[in-house]
Amino acid sequence: MSSDDLGTVAALHDPVRRAVYEYVASLGREAGRNETAEAVGVQRTLAAFHLDKLVEAGLLEAGFKRLTDRTGPGSGRPAKVYRRAPGEWQVSIPARDYRSMASMLAEAVDRLGGEEIADEVARRAGAQLAERGEDLDGALRARGYEPYEEDGVLRMRNCPFHVLSQEQPLLVCSMNLALCRGLLEALGEEARTARLDPRPGECCVTFSKNNED
Repeated sequence: MSSDDLGTVAALHDPVRRAVYEYVASLGREAGRNETAEAVGVQRTLAAFHLDKLVEAGLLEAGFKRLTDRTGPGSGRPAKVYRRAPGEWQVSIPARDYRSMASMLAEAVDRLGGEEIADEVARRAGAQLAERGEDLDGALRARGYEPYEEDGVLRMRNCPFHVLSQEQPLLVCSMNLALCRGLLEALGEEARTARLDPRPGECCVTFSKNNED
């Protein structure tokens, strides 16, 4: 744990600021000050204050964008907008470094050619997630996937294994898919199929509804 990580996480201690962050992070797009204030239920000036504090902490990124289709004279200046920053922060007291060990283990599996065994382990791990009594959406949220529905497809804004997927994409994405399929099977979710459908900035796995015809 670094002091920078601790300071970043501490920025979310304020309940209003945390609500502001969670709203913007849940969108997968930019959010303006007015929209955020209305969603969280606070005045625009207070929302703007917390949004800018989150930018200072590195949790959000800020930019400028026109929020209407109007152009030309009288259309006004672009509004300040915010979206979740791409970094990640972890706090552990005392300091722990599970990420480095996981990275080394992933490289060892790749070098040993143990992809099939790794998928079997991941599938069993997915089945164990179903033992908690949660439905598919709840199980995914509990693991940090941040699921959302789009055109009948269940997508996920966050990859809980992002760092490892950048180092060993074939191995990690394959294991992630196996884990999700194991979860589906254990839940008896026969109406959905887990498949790889990567989208920039999101998890590579999606859940599609099976054709009922």
